[in-house]
Amino acid sequence: MSALHTFRTAARRRALLRREGRRAPGPDPAAFLASWRERLGRLPPGVVERHALVAVPVDEPPWTDTGLDLAAGDRVTIFGAGRAFVSRALDLWTRPQFQLWARVGDAGPIFNGTRDAHSFVSENGGRLWLGTHFPGRWGDPSGRVSTDLRAYRRVRGGLAAAVVVWDAATIEAGLDALVAAGDVAGLGAAEREHRRSEPAPPDGWHYLWLLGRSEIFRPEERDGRRSIACCTEGDVGILQKEVSLPFEPGTRLRWSWRVDALPSVLPEDTPLSHDYLSLAVELSDGRDLTYTWSRELAPETSYWCPLPTWRDREHHVVVRSGLDGLGRWHAEERDLHADCARLLGPPPARIVRVWLIAVSLFQRRRGQCWYADIELVQQGRVTRVA
Repeated sequence: MSALHTFRTAARRRALLRREGRRAPGPDPAAFLASWRERLGRLPPGVVERHALVAVPVDEPPWTDTGLDLAAGDRVTIFGAGRAFVSRALDLWTRPQFQLWARVGDAGPIFNGTRDAHSFVSENGGRLWLGTHFPGRWGDPSGRVSTDLRAYRRVRGGLAAAVVVWDAATIEAGLDALVAAGDVAGLGAAEREHRRSEPAPPDGWHYLWLLGRSEIFRPEERDGRRSIACCTEGDVGILQKEVSLPFEPGTRLRWSWRVDALPSVLPEDTPLSHDYLSLAVELSDGRDLTYTWSRELAPETSYWCPLPTWRDREHHVVVRSGLDGLGRWHAEERDLHADCARLLGPPPARIVRVWLIAVSLFQRRRGQCWYADIELVQQGRVTRVA
């Protein structure tokens, strides 16, 4: 990836923004908090036990004190708004679902929601803290940032959070009362519906903790196949399954996928257009090979992840390109060991996980696909993954 290539991709993005008129001012954090102050004043007694209205800076490292001390068993909803801008000129920003994280006490664990509002029952007592994620990278589940804290200074915008500790019998009863009194930006109604229908990940799979939970992946029957459905738009998720195998010469990776929509209209190998769908294998040295369907990059193009916090960890290999073949199932097979030796150097001892990856944070376009028949094959032995 050259600087000229990135510059040309940025110019194409600016031209797309002008043509499509996709830029819009984000929600005003101060106005959001003012609306909540007024709405909370309308609620009858017995609905809210206590609350906090918090401005969360995005240009400072985590964490921001909410002033609320939670007890184990407290029922809480965090309603978020605002944007964290990496580049206003290129309309690159993240929203609370990805950006806003929480921690109870000093040791964590940290957690996020799958939407801009999320509810939880506190598992332990302690002070509630709110933190912003990007451009840092979590170093451990306590909320330590493992990357250079000075990177936060380049982020613009701001987030706001209304934190409600419910006195109502259930979270759902509190949300009902909120909606009846006058919702704020539809967040109460959306969270009420979300609690009725949040999808669980497929059995045996879990989300990578440092990117957090999402609603991107779910088990689904598609075209008569038992599959894992993926639908992403303006979010990111990595779904993982533990696999413990020796990494032997000749190890092959097989899978089938049907891709209906690619989340990028630009080459995916720059930090401002790195939106993609892929299947990856993590190795025991902490690196992974991930196989993608690219909008423009030719098959067998390979590159290290362009994001600073991932560039030494993840290597991308294009297996399909262009729009031809979208909407149909395709069977893929790779010599995983040979790919690793060619692209990463001497292969490590073991395979530890299989990943499904969906990224649409940068261009905020829809990506949709289904995965099936994921297998690792070694000397005739087949390990079925999904």
